[in-house]
Amino acid sequence: MSTTATATPDPAALDAQLNQMILTGRAMEAFEQFYADDVVMQENSEEPRAGKDLNRKFEQDFFAMIAEWHDGKLVNSAINGDTSFSEWYMDISFKNDVRMKSSQVAVRKWKNGKVVHERFFYNKG
Repeated sequence: MSTTATATPDPAALDAQLNQMILTGRAMEAFEQFYADDVVMQENSEEPRAGKDLNRKFEQDFFAMIAEWHDGKLVNSAINGDTSFSEWYMDISFKNDVRMKSSQVAVRKWKNGKVVHERFFYNKG
């Protein structure tokens, strides 16, 4: 009798793939691939958004407001068990002629190879 072990997805490898997709302009493709159907996402201490459909719409609306992406980079990242931390720098011009240079930290909780919770921390000034 043989048993086949199922490999547990490695959050560090998955997070690296997700971050690379974001860096190469494939954020929505990464969202479809790596986020769970029941994902919960949250901006700072605002009300969390539950479900992939609601969060997809939020992400699409955000990207639709961008006029120009001047710079974006992953500054640091770390993994602790099934939680990943990514520090980002972004320089973006929006269609309303506002240019924003910001730093943020994304904290992702992984389960079965998918992001089930993501919270962003940044200054709103």
